[in-house]
Amino acid sequence: METSSKKRIVILSAIGILFTSLICLYGFRNVILRNIVNKRTARIEQTHGLRLHYQQLQMKGCNEIALQGLSAVPEQRDTLLKLQSVNVKLNFWKLLKGNIEVRNVRMDGLAINFIKRDTIANYDFLFLKRQQQAEPEPVIESNYASRIDRILNLIYGFLPENGQLINLDITERKDSNFVAVHIPSFVIEKNRFQSAIKIQEDALSQQRWQATGELNRKVHTLKATLFAPEKKKVSLPYITRRFGAEVTFDTLSYSMTKEKRADNQLFLNGKAKVNGLDVYHKALSPEVIHLDRGQLSYQMNVSNHAFELDSTTTVAFNKLQFHPYLRAEKEKGNWHFTAAVDKPWFPADNLFSSLPKGLFNNLEGMKTSGELAYHFLLDIDFAQLDSLKLESELKEKNFRIIEFGTTPLSKMSGEFIYTAYENGIPVRTFPIGPSWEHFTPLDSISPILRMSVMQSEDGAFFYHHGFLPDALREALIYDLQVKRFARGGSTITMQLVKNVFLNRNKNFARKLEEALIVWLIESQRLTSKERMYEVYLNIAEWGPLIYGIREASAFYFNKRPSQLSTQESIFLASIIPKPKHFRSSFTEDGQLKETMEGYYKLIAGRLAQKGLINEIEADSIRPDIQVTGDARNSLAGEKPESSSPTAEEQ
Repeated sequence: METSSKKRIVILSAIGILFTSLICLYGFRNVILRNIVNKRTARIEQTHGLRLHYQQLQMKGCNEIALQGLSAVPEQRDTLLKLQSVNVKLNFWKLLKGNIEVRNVRMDGLAINFIKRDTIANYDFLFLKRQQQAEPEPVIESNYASRIDRILNLIYGFLPENGQLINLDITERKDSNFVAVHIPSFVIEKNRFQSAIKIQEDALSQQRWQATGELNRKVHTLKATLFAPEKKKVSLPYITRRFGAEVTFDTLSYSMTKEKRADNQLFLNGKAKVNGLDVYHKALSPEVIHLDRGQLSYQMNVSNHAFELDSTTTVAFNKLQFHPYLRAEKEKGNWHFTAAVDKPWFPADNLFSSLPKGLFNNLEGMKTSGELAYHFLLDIDFAQLDSLKLESELKEKNFRIIEFGTTPLSKMSGEFIYTAYENGIPVRTFPIGPSWEHFTPLDSISPILRMSVMQSEDGAFFYHHGFLPDALREALIYDLQVKRFARGGSTITMQLVKNVFLNRNKNFARKLEEALIVWLIESQRLTSKERMYEVYLNIAEWGPLIYGIREASAFYFNKRPSQLSTQESIFLASIIPKPKHFRSSFTEDGQLKETMEGYYKLIAGRLAQKGLINEIEADSIRPDIQVTGDARNSLAGEKPESSSPTAEEQ
């Protein structure tokens, strides 16, 4: 009996102590809360140079926190944040375990102001590096799945099931320019939200948006849709001032669901959809790019060291759909990227009728029949760039062009008017055919010159179908090694298309349009190889405003193209990559530099292999020419009297 009595006394004492402790904790909960918050804010103030202040902070009951009069002011900067009041109800049982899960929130009067005056901003502390610790922390291999899972759990934990945000204002201001976002009421009810949004940009531009969606942490789902009422377009603010771009759309929607599996794999599934998208930026296209419908249904797999966009992902725009595969993996500090697309046979017109308007001007309105299939592979291991793989092939079956679009792509087959541009400005216009007095047929050009240019620019021109994958691969490897665009790997067909169809526009989209036009011309034989090479030699720039081989022959040597010597032909071939800087090939006394000798030996050796000169002549070739045309004046520092001389005029 004594033993059981003692046990009873011990248990009752423990319960009493626990109960007393809980009463004490409850009674002093506000003191404890403010003590924790004050320590955290002091650390933030010291680290980031902020002054944080609140008027009142208290706990109501066991799971509700009320805060009033919060402000954040960076040192010697404009106020960054002000908050009148916020009440947050938390999940009590989650809180006991140390986890935060917001059940309900009511916020009033939140104002966030990002202000920059000249070079001083009240948010620049966000980008300042923290002081390094005396002893560097050990390098820990990144675990992307765990890191992203923690971030998403934190975000989902703060998403309330119910709540209301009243008078939310976010302002970005730089000197006299500003963007102000005002949300009068953001309502969340049973995980679903809706809100009206007012946008004011500078003094004139005003917009009204509507946002709806779902925030559901139980199924780890986030959905949101943004649109403008009254069938108006949403115009994204700020980016015109910051990036010189204009982006508008009818509706934009996004969804994401998270799934965590036992093998430390994180799966993110979702969908992004846009309707009526219009984009303008001069780096993309000189015209507004219009996309009626675009949709991305994705599955992203995240592991310890890699991100992978699964091949079940679907990209759709207008009538075209395809399934891209992307993988980025980091091992021992080096990234390994893989991208692939395999599109099996599909109606060819699905491609050409789906091209966004404004992005492929020469192809707009084109009608085709037959089928196409496409294969693409890019594999880049930055630990060993020489192993880079690049494969791209567009195949056709019974393909036929029924009707050209805005541009007749076969125009090079006959005489046509060519306009040369510099920086988007036309500088010369002339016909490519017999009606131009300087036009030179292919058979009137020295065979040695024809071969010298071909061996210098594109030795396989008459054998390939517009592209040289190996040359593109080598150019990409070199560009990645030097970390800039230094080589292009262009063929003569690609140069022709660029100059004849696309020379007014220098932007990213031009490369895509260039590739399609090259494929169409070569695969459909819209222009013969001989005629393409003839056009190339008659429009190539050989010096400042010197176009075509006839002008070049007269400008440098006062000769006809059929009269050029081997040395003169090799010299002219060397100019094409840098026609405006031909003087850099000469010394001050007008002689070719010794550095040209390697180039001469290379081209002479190839001429010998083709049987145009013998081995003895090739060995004797030296960079030794005499400039006798108007180019002499340029070498002497004078401007040529005429920009288009001919041999007959000398």
